[in-house]
Amino acid sequence: MAREAAQFLFDFGSPNAYLAHKVIPAIEARTGVLFTYVPVLLGGVFKATGNRSPMEAYAGIPSKLAYEALETRRFVARHALTRFSVNPHFPVNTLMIMRGAVAARTLDLFAPYVDAVFAAMWEDGRKMDETAVVVETLAAAGLPADRLLALTQDPAIKERLIANTAAAVERGVFGSPSFLVGGELFFGKDRLDQVEEAIAGAS
Repeated sequence: MAREAAQFLFDFGSPNAYLAHKVIPAIEARTGVLFTYVPVLLGGVFKATGNRSPMEAYAGIPSKLAYEALETRRFVARHALTRFSVNPHFPVNTLMIMRGAVAARTLDLFAPYVDAVFAAMWEDGRKMDETAVVVETLAAAGLPADRLLALTQDPAIKERLIANTAAAVERGVFGSPSFLVGGELFFGKDRLDQVEEAIAGAS
C-alpha cells in the first residue's frame, strides 16, 4: 500500500507548480509513496518572506529570464508535457481558486478540482480570477461550481488557507512549488530528482 511521506506545497499561479503536478504521478508510481498536496497562497508567502516572482526579480536581467524560459522548455520536452502553454493573463490573482482547493478537499473533490484548475490555467490559458470563468471551468469538469464558490467565502475555509500558508513559511517555504520530505525542504520543479531520491532514502 502506498505510504504518505511527501508534501507538495503549491499555488495554481505558478507554471512550475503545474509542471511538477504533471510529473508527480510518475514519481508516486516508481516509489509507491503518495504526495500530500498542500494549497498555499503564493502572495502570502511572498509577503511574509520578501520574495518576488522571477518575472519581477529578474526584470532587469534579460539573460536570466531567457535562461528560465529555456529551462522550462527543456523540462517540458523531457517529460513530453505537450499541453503546457503560458497563460496570456499571467499573473492571475489566485485567492479564489486557492480557497476553492481547500473547499474541494472538504467535499472530497480535491483531485478533480486540482486537475481542472491546473489545466485551465496552464493548458487552456483561462483567466481564473474571474468568477464567471471559474464557474464555467468547474461546471465543465462536472464539479459543483456554485457550492465550491460559496465555500470560498466560508471563514473556516479562509482560515485554513491562511494557516497552510503560515505553516509553510514557518518551515522555510519561500515560493512554489516546494516539497517537504521527512521535514526537509526542496524548492522548484528542477529538484524533483532530489525529492525522489529523498523519498527512496526514507523508505
